[in-house]
Amino acid sequence: MVAYKNFTVETDADGIALVTWDMPDKSMNVFTEEVMDELDKIIDHVSATETIKGAVVTSGKDSFSGGADLTMLQRMLKLFHEEEARDRDKAIRMLFEGAGRMSQLFRKLETCGKPWVSAINGTCMGGAFELSLACHGRVAADSDNVKMALPEVKVGLFPGAGGTQRVPRLANTQEALQMLTSGQNLSPRKAKAMGLIHEVAEPKKLVETAKKMIKDGLKPVAPWDEKGFKLPGGPVYSAAGANLWPPAIAILRRETYGNYPAATAILKCVYEGLLVPIDTALRIEQRYFTEILQTTEAAMMIRSLFISLQELNKGARRPKNVPEAKFKKIGVLGAGFMGAGIAYVTAKAGIPVVLLDRDMPSAEKGKAHSASLMDGLIKKGRATEKEKEKLLSLITATDDYSKLEGADLVIEAVFEDSEVKKGVTEKAEAVLKPAATFASNTSTIPITSLAKNSARPKNFIGIHFFSPVDKMMLVEIILGKKTGDKALAVAMDYVRAIRKTPIVVNDTRGFYVNRCVLRYMSEAYQMLIEGVPAPMIENAAKMAGMPVGPLALTDETAIDLAQKIMKQTIRDLGEKAVDPDQMALINTMVDTYGRHGRKNGKGFYDYPEKPAKKHLWPGLKDLYPQQNPDKVDVEELKQRFLVTIALEAARVMEEGIVTDPREADVGSILAFGFAPYTGGALSYIDGMGVAKFNKLARALHKKYGKQFKAPKLLADMEKAGETFYDRFDPYGKGEVKKAA
Repeated sequence: MVAYKNFTVETDADGIALVTWDMPDKSMNVFTEEVMDELDKIIDHVSATETIKGAVVTSGKDSFSGGADLTMLQRMLKLFHEEEARDRDKAIRMLFEGAGRMSQLFRKLETCGKPWVSAINGTCMGGAFELSLACHGRVAADSDNVKMALPEVKVGLFPGAGGTQRVPRLANTQEALQMLTSGQNLSPRKAKAMGLIHEVAEPKKLVETAKKMIKDGLKPVAPWDEKGFKLPGGPVYSAAGANLWPPAIAILRRETYGNYPAATAILKCVYEGLLVPIDTALRIEQRYFTEILQTTEAAMMIRSLFISLQELNKGARRPKNVPEAKFKKIGVLGAGFMGAGIAYVTAKAGIPVVLLDRDMPSAEKGKAHSASLMDGLIKKGRATEKEKEKLLSLITATDDYSKLEGADLVIEAVFEDSEVKKGVTEKAEAVLKPAATFASNTSTIPITSLAKNSARPKNFIGIHFFSPVDKMMLVEIILGKKTGDKALAVAMDYVRAIRKTPIVVNDTRGFYVNRCVLRYMSEAYQMLIEGVPAPMIENAAKMAGMPVGPLALTDETAIDLAQKIMKQTIRDLGEKAVDPDQMALINTMVDTYGRHGRKNGKGFYDYPEKPAKKHLWPGLKDLYPQQNPDKVDVEELKQRFLVTIALEAARVMEEGIVTDPREADVGSILAFGFAPYTGGALSYIDGMGVAKFNKLARALHKKYGKQFKAPKLLADMEKAGETFYDRFDPYGKGEVKKAA
């Protein structure tokens, strides 16, 4: 047996080398410079050793590999920018060579003259799947734990180690493009049906099956290196190609509005690459990958959607001095839509949960929500009846507060009324142990005021979920003035236990996310009042990168709720706190026309009976004199949406409501889908440059009003030449700042 730091190579009596990838001190294998160096030596060893007939590569861990370590790319980019300042041409050549390292290594394996088989035993992502595609044979274990994907497009990149060339040479071109541009996960059966793997084996027989491929005479030549190779989807210049490429380009434009350079590059790579031999095609891919690495979108998306997201999921903001909480029982007060959703995600994480409401029928109805969610998963083949039974056995529906006894954490999710919340808090605390943590899922009432209802405000915290709870990945953890470190640690441990991403927010009206969302909606109301046609408002928002138009979003959350929030704001802060024209618009929608949103089938949209689709209410154009659509500047509409949200995020940082830019960025994307290609609300400013952003904000302020007035913080940052990640450095001094 030959041992390397990250691999072992063991050759059996049949002359087949088993290359086992098992990185020490890492939960998952990833490609690093060191791993590539070792793999290079192993390929040489296999090729040069006469007694070795072929090699099987597998993992010594539960998963195969997560792909490339993106921090390696970040280091490469840092070196590029340093060199660029001295010699741009040299810097680009250096980046081009660095970008092609993995691709060249895999091509070396593919043409080494000995057969290689990849035995995929678990998650196999990105560069690891590209390694597998370069092997001459591919076998995956028949298990739900096996997922294969090329997900790079989700972080602003694309598969640059042969993925854009080998996938469309193995699979039908249309399916290949769909897989590459979406980053979708493939099950072993789906991957086999597409032609991307050869066999699906019992997990225990995985390596044995892989070795048998070599014993049975697997050719050490890729199909595209054989004479007479034909593309599965037919040539680019063919009837099939003529039917595929024009709509493919149109569909990508419809889905991305040109906001994702990497997705566009994938189409170019595949189109150009399929016209030439594989080695030329790989150079084309390398060229485009070098270009994409230099984009602002890639830099910001890698930072927010990979590195920052991982750090927050690992508990970057968790107090280090508190032991990790283990949950034996969680209580949820209120079995309505939110409470029922919280109970479901808690039980899904394997934690027993007590779901309490004022009477048993209400509590049972809340538990039935979990049953219906599981039925939906069973129908899609993503869960079994046994799993449903197990999950439901963990939920105890009750109207008896004594059942909360022994709970480590209780989450209150009752009606948004201070008095109702006061009552349930007092009843729950009467039976809880002194060390238990109490959390409120309020979306509007400040946590500090709710904590006054508690006999132990140190243990009182906000855990704000988003609807629907089972789908939304973000949770805001809100600190009251007296919230202690232990309560913060418990809340974070719980959010991580249910596999969601926590961000820590200091107490304020609307917290962080809702403040930004309300700005988004408010700008749409303003546009309606100006006479901008409603379809242009919705389309401009989507063109700017938002997943849902602001009028559709208002309908989902309810127009009468928007009215309640406005009225409450006026009561609390005075008449000037709400724009009177916007208040009049919302009052007209709710009071004059009875349009409350999706819940009563009529809002800014009409919601006809299925299968008919929702459509904008024609009456919107009669509310205000309409502008000529040809005279409306769509680019400016897009800017207004992004700038108003980014300015609110900057104000939140200035006020110390959010103290870590990672949380502001990740939170804005996960909670309401702020244009992911920007890397988040603060990265949108950083990526553009603070000076350029301030100039844009000033122009919009002059033309459209005070919502575009930039906070003093941005002027200070422009003067100092800072970015948000400079000024609020989350890594400064080797410790994470705790929210004050």
